[in-house]
Amino acid sequence: MATRLLLADDHLIVREGLKNLLLNEGYEIVAEASNGQEAVEMAEKLDPDVAVLDISMPRCSGINAAGEIHKVRPQIKLVLLTMYKEEQYALEALRAGIKGYILKTQAAADLVQAIRTTLQGDIYLSPGISECVVNAALAKNSANVNPLTGRERQILQLIAEGKGNKEIARQLDMSVKTVESHRGNLMKKLDVHETAGLVRHAIKIGLIQP
Repeated sequence: MATRLLLADDHLIVREGLKNLLLNEGYEIVAEASNGQEAVEMAEKLDPDVAVLDISMPRCSGINAAGEIHKVRPQIKLVLLTMYKEEQYALEALRAGIKGYILKTQAAADLVQAIRTTLQGDIYLSPGISECVVNAALAKNSANVNPLTGRERQILQLIAEGKGNKEIARQLDMSVKTVESHRGNLMKKLDVHETAGLVRHAIKIGLIQP
């Protein structure tokens, strides 16, 4: 039986390229998602063997989506496509449950190997990303690199995308008061005092592109 894959990327042309590559390798594409929230819903419903996620997607980033998928379907192997080589992004991804961390510039060469490696239970990092990242991610002192919860990162991303409190509340099915509380907690944790500071932090941790 062919390995079943979920592809998530908000750019159709990228998804088509990945799909053609993977179909040629004998994989089955069971679903395609154009944003992180769709990816989470499809993963929970279809239970693919592997989910390939872009790091920067609307509504819910690839890292946040990975964290949500890992909670409900921990058996799914998670592979992230990213443009970031910096350690902080790899650490965040590995803590979210991602087992494959692939640089987009090397996706054509690395993706198939990453899928094979993760299915064997191992971690795959694109060449150029130090293996010491794995050890750092598992070290106790790495837990404080990003103090935000998954929900806070999701709300931070929506704020950075220009969404207002009412729109965020409607999208996440929560009260406006709860969103306001999360916004206040974000500012306190990050020691910023205006929306622009939240946006800068969202860019810094890879939730949105500059």
